[in-house]
Amino acid sequence: MEARTVPTRPAHEGHVARGAARPDTALLPKAHLHLHFTGSMRHSTLVELARLHGVHLPDALVDDWPPRLHATDERGWFRFQRLYDIARSVLQTPDDLRRLLRETAEDEAAEGSGWLEIQVDPSGYASRFGGLTPTVELVLDAAREASAATGVGIGLVIAANRTRHPLDAKTLARLAVRYAGRGVVGFGLSNDERRGRAYDFEGAFRIARRGGLLSDPHGGELLGPASVRECLETLGADRIGHGVRAVEDPRLLEAIANRGVTLEVCPASNVGLGVAPTAADVPVRALREAGVPIALGADDPLLFGSRLARQYELVRTEHGFTDAELADLARQSIAGSAAPDDVRARLLAGIDGWLAN
Repeated sequence: MEARTVPTRPAHEGHVARGAARPDTALLPKAHLHLHFTGSMRHSTLVELARLHGVHLPDALVDDWPPRLHATDERGWFRFQRLYDIARSVLQTPDDLRRLLRETAEDEAAEGSGWLEIQVDPSGYASRFGGLTPTVELVLDAAREASAATGVGIGLVIAANRTRHPLDAKTLARLAVRYAGRGVVGFGLSNDERRGRAYDFEGAFRIARRGGLLSDPHGGELLGPASVRECLETLGADRIGHGVRAVEDPRLLEAIANRGVTLEVCPASNVGLGVAPTAADVPVRALREAGVPIALGADDPLLFGSRLARQYELVRTEHGFTDAELADLARQSIAGSAAPDDVRARLLAGIDGWLAN
């Protein structure tokens, strides 16, 4: 009998039989490396705290939630930032901050995240909580409580604001270094990259790197490859928040891959802010095929309406990632993190178990 030739298929195509159940991405152990503090809040908690503290919420944060956003122009970014600032204003007491972190950790656990690195600019809370240092200590204390209650490890990334003076960033970098090894794991740079070049913040990142912190700036979201290159070469990035525009420059993409710099890719956020028309247009497959480490992130679930497991589902459905490829993304999220060795070992073993079931 003549042997039948089985047609081959590209490695990225699924090989699960039609109709077969796929393992739940919420059960896949993973690390979450791109989540902003206020943006991690539950929508129900936002509404409840606003009512408690007498804060008026616009319709976009109540009846029309999640809001329709488009931030590729300055007016759209201003609206996005205004909604974020309104949401932050409901956090008025230490108990509010503790509640936010406890609920965030609970949600992370439900999403399969065993390690979270949450990003916060303490300047946005300092006037309400006694200054920069007391704010950082309050957040770290709340993170320890949330971790103990849920089993999710939590590290803090202190982030400077691109729209403020670079000297403010140096102040934050020195503060972050004081708590290196005591809960702070990295130093970031966020907000509208069109309003502050990464180059201007080199001094702050030099302080942070010398203090043993990960360099984790945003770049390549609203601006193109040049913004990513500055993060890579000037700020010595270990990870880059977003970075998806790097696909426009093959040489830059090669440099990122060669250096093993992890890109924190946030599919729902990219669509929500107009960086990509659809989740299928977020260049996850192109980045992976270029050898770039990827850690999927939810960015700001409060404003984009979805959490971490949904990002894995989008990559599965819109980019055809197999279960083995999803598991590899989870491994890359752990490799790019500051998680302790015991946490890494536990999560990696869990990934193997997820694949085997």
